[in-house]
Amino acid sequence: MSLFHFLTLSLLLLFLILILVLLVPLPSEDSMMDNSTDHQNRSTFLYFAYGSNLLKERLQLKNPSATIYCVAKLKDYKLVFGNHKGLASQRWHGGVATIEHCPGDDVWGVVWRMNMSDLESLDRQENVKMGTYSPVEMNVSTSNQDLSCRMYIMNNASRNEVPSVSQVIVMGAEQNGLPKDYQDKLRSIETNKYEGPLPVMEELEKALKKSKERTESPEKLK
Repeated sequence: MSLFHFLTLSLLLLFLILILVLLVPLPSEDSMMDNSTDHQNRSTFLYFAYGSNLLKERLQLKNPSATIYCVAKLKDYKLVFGNHKGLASQRWHGGVATIEHCPGDDVWGVVWRMNMSDLESLDRQENVKMGTYSPVEMNVSTSNQDLSCRMYIMNNASRNEVPSVSQVIVMGAEQNGLPKDYQDKLRSIETNKYEGPLPVMEELEKALKKSKERTESPEKLK
């Protein structure tokens, strides 16, 4: 092959490569953002809490990745307290929070964004493997959007007295600014006034103390 033929073929090849580059579109900024969002969705999930996990310190005891996403409501459901198959909760000494279908009623709660790495821990907290609660995906509503969230509903729930530590739910509602009338509704729930020892409350009180100290520390430095 002569030098002239070699150069001609090389130029033709370069020309073809240039045409292919121009014809293949580069990824747009929007598509790159979509890919980033998809990746994020695979690594995190949204969890709707309506019970004791309304309180940040309670949820973060075992699920440190939880960060608040928004406040939302679950339509046509109501908050109730019960026990799985009538077995009393040794953790709370009374009924524990669950939800049941009730047209026209609403359950307010907090949507948390959590890492997938905390999913097993959250399931364990809700005794999913033991069959106490089942995880479900349902839509909750904010003022401008609907969100698909993971939440938990008790299986075979029988109504039981409300434990005095339901005040943890009230604390979480106050902390996250749930509607005032819903907070008042939570405060009006009559409890069993149990005053015995509760290891989970001891853990929670320590976590609340640490949280308070972290909040106050920057103020002391000013």
